[in-house]
Amino acid sequence: MTALSRRGVLKSLPLAAGAVVAAGAASPPAAARQAADPPFPEPETRSSSPDTGRLTTRLTVRFTDLDVPGVGRVSTRTYEGTVPGPTLRVHPGDSLDITQVNALPANGDATHEEMNLPHHFNSFNLHTHGMHVDPTGEADNVFRVFEPAAVRGTAAGYRTRVDVPVNHPAGTYWYHPHHHGSTATQVLGGMAGVLVVEGDVDEVPEIAAAREVVVCVSELKVSGGRVPDLTSHGVYDGIASTFLVNGVKNPVLTIAPGEIQRWRIVNAGALTAHFLSLAGQEMHQIACDGVTFMEPVATTGLTLPMGGRVDVLVKGGRPGTYQLTGGGPSQHLLTLVVTGAARSMALPAALPGRPPELPEPTRRRTLTFRSYENVFSGAFPNAYRILGDGETPPADARGGRQDTAWGRYSPDLVNQRVRLGEVEEWTVVNDSHAHSHHPFHLHTNHFLLTAVDNRRLATPIWHDTVAVPPKGSVTFRLRAEDFTGRSMLHCHQLQHGDEGMMQVVEYVN
Repeated sequence: MTALSRRGVLKSLPLAAGAVVAAGAASPPAAARQAADPPFPEPETRSSSPDTGRLTTRLTVRFTDLDVPGVGRVSTRTYEGTVPGPTLRVHPGDSLDITQVNALPANGDATHEEMNLPHHFNSFNLHTHGMHVDPTGEADNVFRVFEPAAVRGTAAGYRTRVDVPVNHPAGTYWYHPHHHGSTATQVLGGMAGVLVVEGDVDEVPEIAAAREVVVCVSELKVSGGRVPDLTSHGVYDGIASTFLVNGVKNPVLTIAPGEIQRWRIVNAGALTAHFLSLAGQEMHQIACDGVTFMEPVATTGLTLPMGGRVDVLVKGGRPGTYQLTGGGPSQHLLTLVVTGAARSMALPAALPGRPPELPEPTRRRTLTFRSYENVFSGAFPNAYRILGDGETPPADARGGRQDTAWGRYSPDLVNQRVRLGEVEEWTVVNDSHAHSHHPFHLHTNHFLLTAVDNRRLATPIWHDTVAVPPKGSVTFRLRAEDFTGRSMLHCHQLQHGDEGMMQVVEYVN
């Protein structure tokens, strides 16, 4: 098989990188615009106490009217009245103690019966995406349901308590709701926030000297001043996505020539992968999905699936105005202005990363992501299924083709039972049509990506979310560790997940 270089993989895996956008030369208008622009927006930060090792906070979810520059007034569900929600910062060994208040109105679809159709848009829970933490009880438990206060008869909140292991990787993660049936609608309204675990990589001198920038990319579907609920399959098809960075459309960030900044980039969208490109500037990736590399890797473009994260070191080049593009060469996520006195900053030569290696597997599994189009009557004609090992037994296909009953998600059925400490090799196949993107996301444990379309990577890469190419496949090794209990795997195109492209994983001793 053809070996791919690590640099080549990071530039193209698993979809083609975005086109390069030409950079403009420095000019007086650019300098004047930079002077007139407001400071680059950063979400509110809430950090754990160094004395107690605990971050105790409150997240209230309600409908909020936001004035979004370049978009207008938008009514949407938010954490704490902002898009994105506050950035939460903890350390290995800390506890994250969150009280969540559901101040949304009662659901209007209380009699809803079909599990795998979008429903109960005002119920939610909390997923700490990418975190290696307990998936049960009051921790990262996506089987919980946080009902509106009007239904409960009390405004008391729901508690989430996450104990971060002392050996947890330092890196970039995020949080979002994960109630089956309402996830896509809520995330498309901006319900998401960044979660940072600080640790060893932040103490590397060259990284500690760099300005840290959170770049949380939200994808909103705005129509008539609001984000509509997913009440039919095509409700979002005619609505162009609005991409915001830290709640602002195409904000302006400045950097000096020679300056190095550390960007934590999160794709907090539900439907669109981003093909990140920043023409004219050096980019060096130092982490993927929260796991640090062994050394920086230079790149000119990165693929960021829905739910994925990358940490990059950006070095300012020639003075001028440049664009970070994503979702396509004409989609500007932020504007970077290189200006000011030149600085001399160095890149680190080595990083305290997680070695990209696992022993030979003792078990193998194959899963297939498949879309069936126009097989059902009603508002949701398509079926989204996961077939292969551990698929759901046949059931009533509700008027569709009988084989669509295979792979239907049920929270009461364990599809995959994974033993702690055992190394497995999984192949995930995207058997859908050429334009159907299915990012694979596994809760609780990272996995080591070893091949794409049966082509082995010269250097494997740790992920918790990876895009499976249309009509292609990914292969990875998994060694689940530390935590037992029921968890999830699913497609992180969240509309597909809400409509059944999801399975239950149980980690066992």
